[in-house]
Amino acid sequence: MLDLLQGIRVISFNHFLLGPMGIQMLADLGADVISVESPEGAWQRHWSSGDIWHDGQGMLHLCANRNKRSLALDLKMEKGKDIARTLIESADIVAENFRPGVMDKLGLGYDALCKRKPALIYASASGYGSEGPYAQRPGQDLLAQALFGIMAITGHAAPRPVGVSVVDHHGAALLAMGILAALVRRERTGKGCRVEANLMQAALDLQAESLTAWLNAARRPAGVNAPRHVAGWYYPAPYGVYATRNGHVAISLSPLAAVAKAIELPELAAFSDKDAWGRQDEISGLIAERLATQNNEDWCTRLEAAGIWHAPVQDYDGVLKDPQVKHMQALVTVHGGGNAHAPVTLVNHPVRYDGKPASIGLAPQRLGAQTKEVLEELGFGVAEIAALIEEGVVGTNEAS
Repeated sequence: MLDLLQGIRVISFNHFLLGPMGIQMLADLGADVISVESPEGAWQRHWSSGDIWHDGQGMLHLCANRNKRSLALDLKMEKGKDIARTLIESADIVAENFRPGVMDKLGLGYDALCKRKPALIYASASGYGSEGPYAQRPGQDLLAQALFGIMAITGHAAPRPVGVSVVDHHGAALLAMGILAALVRRERTGKGCRVEANLMQAALDLQAESLTAWLNAARRPAGVNAPRHVAGWYYPAPYGVYATRNGHVAISLSPLAAVAKAIELPELAAFSDKDAWGRQDEISGLIAERLATQNNEDWCTRLEAAGIWHAPVQDYDGVLKDPQVKHMQALVTVHGGGNAHAPVTLVNHPVRYDGKPASIGLAPQRLGAQTKEVLEELGFGVAEIAALIEEGVVGTNEAS
């Protein structure tokens, strides 16, 4: 386990993906993260990506909840709220991603908690921000891709979503970044902070290059659909993906003359580098026709020899076998926290520290796996904990 955030305690009231994944990054860095869920379990425990379940656990839970302790707590009950407040007294950070106003109704909102503890860092993630005309709308990755441009610039004949929950993932990184910045300020000044991240701005931030180009163009393009084969509206040919006889190859920024020589396509050399910006369809069409005549391996050998930036398009089986993925320990298999503790393979923390990869000290846990442990730390006795379980205020993994 990394120790960069050792001694920092985070109380996480998060569900779905953005919030849990952002807080997981802090847990990976050594923070003591206590994940608080209802005794029925948060949404991510009842829905699984691809409808794939492993050892009683869903993929949405597995991908974003490692290195966290699980406390099952009913916040609708006064005793549950009291326990939450006691727990927060020991915390450096409170994080939540309910719709704006939900935590206030529970008496656990920013204003209430920071009056009690001014040095507290209170981090919220939402769909569109805590105020404004969209504040109470449901926020979800696909909807953010649709509303804020990502779908429009992805795909060719028609808008197309990205194949992963890219806004959630980026929003998680922004949430973690904001919390870390607030921690740095608190170390200097002792002052707490309200940190807010949202899907809307995560979606816009992902498009900073594209949006900046469009906003500042003397003549804005009429549309932002990508040209045929080319990866985006603001790229020159040949920048894009091309089918070969047995797969696909991506070609990055490369002079047309060099590409023409590498793939033996003399007519391509007649185009100037300026044409690469204005005649993308024509140029990429010629390249596509030529690349379709041979196998991926043949083209990659030629492009490599010519110094053309390129890469074969790999599916997940290729990613699993990739030597660099293995070298960086980017995918790790650990002892699982499910019903039978079966091994589970996860995507590792994406940053190295002092040349070393992060490790996973605690696999994603069953609901309430650490309920008793956390309550004991708060000073509750065995009989008190048994009574709370009996009343349904808390839950344990034995009952999940």
